[in-house]
Amino acid sequence: MSAQRRIPTTISPEAQAILRSVHERPALPTPGPTDAEGWAALEAAAALTDPEVLETMAMSTVGAVPSDEQVDLVVRTIDEATFIIATPVASAPDDSRVLLNIHGGGFTFGGGATARRSTQLVAANMGLRTWGMDYRQLPHHPFPAGLDDCLAVYRALLESHAPEDVVVMGQSGGANLAAALMLRARDEGLALPAGLGLVSPPTDFTFQGETWYTNDEGTTPDGFARMLALYQGNYTAEHRYISPLFGEYDASFPPTIITSGTRDMLLSDAVRFHRKLVNAGVTTELHVWEGAPHGFFMGLAPEDREHVGQVRSFLHAQLRSEGSLGR
Repeated sequence: MSAQRRIPTTISPEAQAILRSVHERPALPTPGPTDAEGWAALEAAAALTDPEVLETMAMSTVGAVPSDEQVDLVVRTIDEATFIIATPVASAPDDSRVLLNIHGGGFTFGGGATARRSTQLVAANMGLRTWGMDYRQLPHHPFPAGLDDCLAVYRALLESHAPEDVVVMGQSGGANLAAALMLRARDEGLALPAGLGLVSPPTDFTFQGETWYTNDEGTTPDGFARMLALYQGNYTAEHRYISPLFGEYDASFPPTIITSGTRDMLLSDAVRFHRKLVNAGVTTELHVWEGAPHGFFMGLAPEDREHVGQVRSFLHAQLRSEGSLGR
């Protein structure tokens, strides 16, 4: 076994078991942009509703951990954008705080039934009413369809909530969309939220970061490149809404927490984006978990719970106090 494949003893037994399973499971191949049969197979896989598979997908596409807290769900649409409002039953009626969450899944997975369940879990984990995106995805909806959906829902959110009561969070592809949403909202003159959470964010789709090539726990840069060839459409990878690292930042950008792992192939993207925000005067924190691959440990290890707690504490600290009245 190579050094890259060694299972570290510095992480929990549960995390070690997850890493072993990642090594034993071959990576799902990403089709090329013209491979209609391959994309149809991925669509079929994404539509699976087996309860155990759905629960695993829900946790892994948003960085959630198991919860049986009661959460009410309502599915809504705005134009072509679908989103889910998840409200913890224990929420105070006058609590106007809200989280806009954008799921990951390589701009391909995580929608539909998975998005409904993941939004429930995020609302329970974060202790906040959550608007969860079920944005349009590949192969039928390349950029900027998903970002258009996120912007439409964010705009609607601001019509009923003060920006001081709003935080935004995303994981993986969802973190890319969350960062891009901040840039686009600013460009369109919208108020920015109180805080931002980015979990394993891909921020540079020109693939310049070192860990694209040194970390390969369950993912490959070739797979991301094939996905990007379809996702970017007629836009370049350097476009700031596709690669947020190339955006312009200043101290007006929301306070941001960025998280990753030492085995995450997107660690360099997280580190470089953090440095860009630091140099621009943005309040930001970077937290890196020992041994964690992309997506952490599927919600099943103590490290996952610590990670959820870290992000929750940061986002809550940016919000106005519980019970503040919205607009």
